[in-house]
Order: sequence, then C-alpha cells, then structure tokens
Amino acid sequence: MNRRTSRTPRASSSASIRPRLRLPSWLPVDPYVLALLATVGLAALLPASGAAAQVAGGASTGAVALLFFLYGARLSTAEVVEGITHWRLHLTVLAATFVLFPLVGLAARGLVPYVLTPQLYSGLLFLCLVPSTVQSSIAFTSIARGNVPAAICAGSFSSLIGIVLTPLLAALLIGGRTAGFSADSLLRIVAQLLLPFVAGQLLRRWIAGFLARHKKVLGLVDRGSVLLVVYTAFSEGVISGSWHQVTPARLGALLAVEAVLLAVMLAATWYGGARLGFGRADRIAIQFAGSKKSLAAGLPMATVLFGAHASLAVLPLMLFHQMQLMVCAVIAKRRARDEEPEAAAEAVAVAKPDGGVTRGAARDDTPAAAAGAGPV
Repeated sequence: MNRRTSRTPRASSSASIRPRLRLPSWLPVDPYVLALLATVGLAALLPASGAAAQVAGGASTGAVALLFFLYGARLSTAEVVEGITHWRLHLTVLAATFVLFPLVGLAARGLVPYVLTPQLYSGLLFLCLVPSTVQSSIAFTSIARGNVPAAICAGSFSSLIGIVLTPLLAALLIGGRTAGFSADSLLRIVAQLLLPFVAGQLLRRWIAGFLARHKKVLGLVDRGSVLLVVYTAFSEGVISGSWHQVTPARLGALLAVEAVLLAVMLAATWYGGARLGFGRADRIAIQFAGSKKSLAAGLPMATVLFGAHASLAVLPLMLFHQMQLMVCAVIAKRRARDEEPEAAAEAVAVAKPDGGVTRGAARDDTPAAAAGAGPV
C-alpha cells in the first residue's frame, strides 16, 4: 500500500512539470538572462547621454543604496556578526581577487601580440587587479541561497582594500601613475554601501516584519539593481566609443580569453572552497564574490591610471563585467534549484543514518521536488 500510494503523487507531479523539461537542461534559457540581453540591446540602441546619463547614474546609485538598506533591515544582528567574524572566508575571497586573478593575468602575457594587442593586454591585466563587485555578488548569492552576510562583508572588504591595493598593483605590474589612497572614493563607498546597511539595521525592528511578508520585493531589487548598473555601464561604453577602437577579430579573441579567465576563476573558487572545507552556503559566497570584478570601482581608477587611454583600457573590464553577470545569473538560478533536493537528501540521511533510504527515494518524497519548485 505504501508503494502504491507513494507512486501516485509522483506521476502527477511528473505530468505537471513535463512542459518545463522540453528544452535541454544545458541551454542557458533564463528569463533573467534575456532581461540582461535586452538591457544591453537597449543601451546599444538608446544609450543614456547628457542629462539622461546623470539621471541613470543617480538612479543606479540609489538602487544600490536601497539594496543595502533592505539587506540591513532583513539580516539579524547575529547574522551580521557571524558574517564579519568569518575571517577564513574573507581571506579566501581576497586571495582569489588580489592573488589568483593577477597570477592568471600575468600568465596571459604570452598571448601578446599574437592574440591580444599590448593595449588590450594592459586592460586585461588591469581587469585582474580590480576589486570584487559588491551589489551583484550579494544579489547572486541571495538568489542562489548562499551566505548573504558573508558576501556583504567580503564584497565590502574587497572594495575598501582595493582602493589602496589596486593602484599599487597597477603601478607595480603595469606602470604609470597611481592615484594612491583616495579619500573621496572611500567616502563614496561608505555613503553608498555602509551607511544604508547601518540604517537598515537600526530600523529593522520596525520594518523587518513587513519585508518578511514581502520577500519578492527583495528579489525585484536584486535583479533590478543589476539591470540598472548594466544599462548605465554599457551606455558609458557606447557614448565613449570604446567598442569601435578594436577590430572584430581582436574583439572576438578578447572575448574568448575572458571566457577562459571567467571559467578558471569560477571553477577555482567553487572547488577550491570545497577543498578548504567550506559548506555549500559559504562556497556560493566565495564563488560569486571571488570570481567577479567591479566596473563601478574600475572605471574611476582607470581614468587616473591610464589618462587619455582609459577608454580602451577599460574595454576588457566592461566586456568581462557583462559576461560575468550573464553567466552568474544562470549559475545562481541553478544553484537555487539544486539546493532543495540536496537539503532534502541530507535531512533523510540524518533521519535514517543506517542508509535504508536511497537518494532516489529521498528525492521522490520531497515536496519541493514533487511540485517542481524553483528559486524564490
């Protein structure tokens, strides 16, 4: 009887999710990726310029501040303290950002001049020295159901340290003038990231309940803030003419090199986190915070470091930025889908440590799997 009754809901659930399985699972067909592509197309056709660029830049800044305010209001103080004290994770992210990335960038010197021009290689190496992005790392960590407090702290630490470390590394490895420590950059980071987060923490006791009942608001802010940053950044590239200064062949070669670079860093941060003994939630934060680079931090630094050649120097960073957002959007959604079956299997293993239940049976008995639940 038990076998007979357990098969009925499984058959009905399979029928209910059959239309979702028509496309191959390896195809990156994702509504959020389509939204990213549409945003890039919109920026290419209708880039924000003049007063519109100022409005878009201000809206992007406001969206990031709102994102941090909402996270500050949602996270409990205990979670924040746990994220701050997770020093092994922060050191791992910093090592990936400022040690492993530059080493891979130096190894790419052998591609000059056959694959990359000296100017494009300088931009690629500069890309490897830029600090990690903050808002998209947190957004993708949240979508993938990773350690969001650790991602917030790791991204913020990387940005703060990068203010000093990125110009120093650029002067050492690339040459030219460096800006050194910029008090104005530090003030912008504090004003845009830390102050909204602290404000959210202070107001948490009054608005946390409302936000808990409207979790979709956080999801919309996560995705919307990234889309707005993509539009603003791509508009700047179109207006400056950066995309017309290289031949299509060189551009294709640069894209291929950056695809390999991103794949190497995504694999290194994910499997390296496992070798270091981190759990799934921490590995998600390490992967998204340690494999990406900040366009918002890199652009102002490049204007000081490269002067008149800044537009071409930031071209690799701009391309990598778009690529990392699209690839990580797919990874984050798949991590979220994989989380529920793994959690269910672990729960069954704890409940029946004698191994009497197989992984397949655990998956069949999972309500989330039976309903075909996706990420929130």
